[in-house]
Amino acid sequence: MGFLARTFTWWNGATWGTGLWTRRHGEKVGTDDAGNVYYRGKKNLASRWVIYNGPNDGSRVPPEWQAWLKGTIDDLPDESLPPRRKFEKKPEVNLTGTMAAFRPDGSLSKGSIRPAATGDYQPWTPE
Repeated sequence: MGFLARTFTWWNGATWGTGLWTRRHGEKVGTDDAGNVYYRGKKNLASRWVIYNGPNDGSRVPPEWQAWLKGTIDDLPDESLPPRRKFEKKPEVNLTGTMAAFRPDGSLSKGSIRPAATGDYQPWTPE
């Protein structure tokens, strides 16, 4: 990420002001697999925040860290939650607006043709 983008945009991680505030008033408590860094206030332990590694999107925060950020759990996720089970999928970010988003048949961006109606559809016609 370029110097200007990091300096003047809030949606690409932390701005200088957020970085300074975090250094002065925050205590690093952990990092997730995506590289997001989590902090709590030095004086006010109930104050919690995240510095994103990349675009600021709440769906990029794993559920266990969401619970900690919102105060649902008091201790850090590694200390208070059981380990993830083998059958549990890893959380995914919200793909809306990206090329990886779901597109049904007939969508203009998918380029395919919608299947014909099967007879259970009655179009509305004004009287």
